[in-house]
Amino acid sequence: MVIKVFLASSSGSTAIKKKQQDVVGFLEALKVDYTQLDIACNEENRMWMRQNVPEEKKPANGIPLPPQIFNEESYCGDYETFFDAKEDNTVYSFLGLPPPPGSKEAQQADKADIVENGTHTEETNAEENLDDSTAHVEEEEEQEEEDLQSEEEEELRQLEEQDQQGSEEEEEAEVQEEEEEDLEETQQEEAAE
Repeated sequence: MVIKVFLASSSGSTAIKKKQQDVVGFLEALKVDYTQLDIACNEENRMWMRQNVPEEKKPANGIPLPPQIFNEESYCGDYETFFDAKEDNTVYSFLGLPPPPGSKEAQQADKADIVENGTHTEETNAEENLDDSTAHVEEEEEQEEEDLQSEEEEELRQLEEQDQQGSEEEEEAEVQEEEEEDLEETQQEEAAE
């Protein structure tokens, strides 16, 4: 199974770059085999990514931003869901991969089996207390994520406006060029008469 990470190599957004680096760095740290697919330089990659992100996971404008993560053809999620899986020590499950023996995720699965069998409940209580103490930190991280997402949406809107302005300028330049050619032809015809 190959994990595919869709990235934009020439993104102007620092938030997107940071998220992409976070995903790639974490996958490398876990020694997970993955492939980076650039959507900025390869139209096929961009179209494939946009078509294969489920509708319910797309933002309001319908255009998913990188990074987007797939396991072969199966959609895993975007940065936010990856971040949640990372915080919950469930990245392997998120990626659709079995956790390696000895990993935190494998240990959590073992603990879950023990709790299901009715033993070691004191471990469960200690984990619940730890969860309560980290709730404040998680709330701050969620606020940072919301701020980054708002920044990304604003940058995307600005990029779309720039693209639209660029297209209008190109059209104006083409019209002006055609008018100059017509004027030149007219002048040549008058000179020939």
